[in-house]
Formats: sequence, C-alpha cells, structure tokens
Amino acid sequence: MGNPVYTGVIGAVLATFKAMSWDVRVTGEEHVPATGGGIVATNHVGYLDFVFAGYGVRQQGKRRLRFVAKREVFDNTFSGPLMRAMGHIPVDRGGNTVVAMREVSNALDAGDLVGMFPEGTISRSFVPLPGRPGAVRMAVGSGVPLIPGAVWGTQRIYTKGRKPSPARKAVVTVVFGPPVAYEPGEDPVAVHERLMAAIGELVTRLQDEYPQAPSSPDDAWWQPAHLGGSAPTPEDAKRRADEEAAERRARRAAEGGPPTDR
Repeated sequence: MGNPVYTGVIGAVLATFKAMSWDVRVTGEEHVPATGGGIVATNHVGYLDFVFAGYGVRQQGKRRLRFVAKREVFDNTFSGPLMRAMGHIPVDRGGNTVVAMREVSNALDAGDLVGMFPEGTISRSFVPLPGRPGAVRMAVGSGVPLIPGAVWGTQRIYTKGRKPSPARKAVVTVVFGPPVAYEPGEDPVAVHERLMAAIGELVTRLQDEYPQAPSSPDDAWWQPAHLGGSAPTPEDAKRRADEEAAERRARRAAEGGPPTDR
C-alpha cells in the first residue's frame, strides 16, 4: 500500500540532492528483493544514512525501506510526526525492545523491507563496529533475506560530534551485496559474524572506489585513520563510545529508568 507522506518526503529528498549537487551513486540494487519481506543491514557513519539507504532500495522497483530508529528521533517535535507517518519503527535503545521487535516482525510478515544498523550507533572511526545480532535474529525468525549494504560519504554531511554541513557536490555511494546465507535455527552469532564481514567488505569497496579526497588537512576528519585521515582510530572511538554508554546508564539510573549498555 502506498504511503503519501513517504512519497512526499522522497520528493523533498530528491529536490535536496539536486539543490546540494550531491552525486548519489547506487550499485547492487539487484540484490534487494523485488517483492516480499527482507532485512537490509548497513554500516552507520552518519545521521542521514537511512535517507541514502532508503534511496538506494528505491532503485529496486521503488521499494520502501522502513527503518528501525531510536525513540529520541520520534520524540523530536519536527522529525517525530514525519517518522511515524512514514511508517518507520521506534525502538527504546537500552529499554524495552519487545514492542519494536514485534512491529518489525509484523512488517516482515506483511512483505515490507526493514532497515537496521547492526552496529547500533554511528561509528566515530567510520570503521564498522562489531555490533549485535538483532538484525540477524529478526531475519532468521521471519525466514526472510538478510541483505548486507554499505553507505559512504554521508559522514561529510552530518555525523556524530559535528555540525551539519551542506557538503556541496559531495559524492555519496550506496551498495548492496548478495543475501547472507543462513540455515533455519542457526546460531545468530555465527550468522551475525558473516553479516558484519560482508558489510565490512562492502565498506572497504566503497572506500577504495570513492572518487573524492579531503581538500586539505583540516578536511581529513571524515577519512578513516587507516586511510591517512584524522578520524579517531577504532580503539579511540570505542573508548569514547564506552564513556558515552556509561553516561547514559548513569542518566537512566538517576531518572529511575531501566539500565542500558548502549
């Protein structure tokens, strides 16, 4: 069933791409199921990853991707009504996820595509984090294809710890890979390891093929350290993420809410 709000937002997104002269390049869309449910799992380097991943999926028969997003996005006065109207799915990170997972299951059973970030948070190093097997559990539980994907260049527009930037004429690349094979009832952790390996390979491909480079040393912040950029190393990024997780746990404890380790 069509969603007029989603269609309207897509129109606005395409207009923004044009206004900012963003060069969005999508490959591997043939790996996205043309019909039926599926989980699309990608890396996470920027706040707008869901927009570009959704645009990428749209290249396969104009399919809609319903993303699982943290509840804070839905609580926002501006984005909340749009997120709900577009059919995206809120999850209380670190809290009760049963309702969200039930909604994901219902969406998959209804033949929808659901987008998930297995890392659970933006990687400050721009290198995929180990993540957790939630996406795998949902795919295996519903018996739907598990599609790995990757996005690159979105961190130049808006990412954690930096103000949004127009990044005019930036190239943003999106790629999807073949479904990750799994057996019914297989250990989710083992499947998750294969999924993250596939995502890592796709990210490396996009990095290697990316046609633009930092314009100056000050602009090297969006390039991973192992490629000569000034982004934090994975070790430094993990340390900072652990500190932020500890701060969230402390806030939840002070507010009387359930503990969280993310």
